[in-house]
Amino acid sequence: MSRHSFAPLVATFARRHSSRYALAALALVMTGWAATGGFADAARADAARADAARADAARADAARADGARAVPRSGPMAEPAPGIARAAASLTLPSASATVAHSPSVSVAALRTAGTGVAPGVAPDQALARRLAPVVAATPASLSVAVLDPADGRAARYGVQAGTTYDTASIVKVDILAALLLKAQDQHRGLTAQEKTSAASMIRISDNASADALWRVIGQAPGLDAANRRLGLTGTTGGGGGHWGLTQTTATDQLALLSAVFGTDSPLDQASRAYLRGLMGGIAAGQDWGVSAAGPVTGLKNGWLQRTATGRWDVNSIGLVRVDGHDRLVAVLSRGSVSMADGVQLVEKAAKAAVQALDGTA
Repeated sequence: MSRHSFAPLVATFARRHSSRYALAALALVMTGWAATGGFADAARADAARADAARADAARADAARADGARAVPRSGPMAEPAPGIARAAASLTLPSASATVAHSPSVSVAALRTAGTGVAPGVAPDQALARRLAPVVAATPASLSVAVLDPADGRAARYGVQAGTTYDTASIVKVDILAALLLKAQDQHRGLTAQEKTSAASMIRISDNASADALWRVIGQAPGLDAANRRLGLTGTTGGGGGHWGLTQTTATDQLALLSAVFGTDSPLDQASRAYLRGLMGGIAAGQDWGVSAAGPVTGLKNGWLQRTATGRWDVNSIGLVRVDGHDRLVAVLSRGSVSMADGVQLVEKAAKAAVQALDGTA
């Protein structure tokens, strides 16, 4: 992303937030933005090969993301039994007040600019890069991370580069539900009973058949892309055909999505936001890993996908965690892990590093 592309975002930020934050953002535009982090040469080559391998056979195999791609196993990362999907809608959801506390409006512009320093002379991006250096050095996977304090707009990013996107796998299910809720709002209606059943299964237990059904309801990729223009996701494109798991996104776009769910300055109305928060606050046991490693989680969605062409894993996690009384929106995207377990470990280490970098803790 060039420094010039920040200008319209700063204008939006200035309208929605205090001049103090607008001036901070404007200073970043004037001085330019130097990306920190990034990928090692081997990771770049691996990413290029993975992108080049998007042949029809790989797409068809990869489209049934997450649970359908996971290696059958027992333990905390196993996909739930099929019968659980039918019962998901009957599970008790946390109340909206229990899932998020005091979440202010979050400007998309704040997500596109680096935060102010957490310590004299140390910017959050630099702090995050330092904390992630040993983590990245120990893995063949590539990584993109973003974290935001919604109260004051401070942010840190790593591996966020113009033109570089990641497969969403099942984190796109939050986006699918947001698109469905926008469609229902436009039609001045609530969700149908069947839509609610599918939504609960899709978010809480990551049921793929439910995602297939709602993907069709929203109009597949064109419907998702239209919703994302309203939600402020500027670097996300829906997967072709029925391949929602191959939707391409960025870590900053995922923070924009989270801000639309957990903030108040959102095209989603209060009822829609509360509904999404409730589902994200009730993720099934065994799927509650990821950014939750950084602190108590009030909203979560994970995604995991094994690519047929390479045998490597995409593992992603997005959510809102609460640390020492402060909310943190966190998004971690990865590709190229040798196993799902390695990918989960990588994502959790990155989430912890992101929160620590923003807070200036060891």
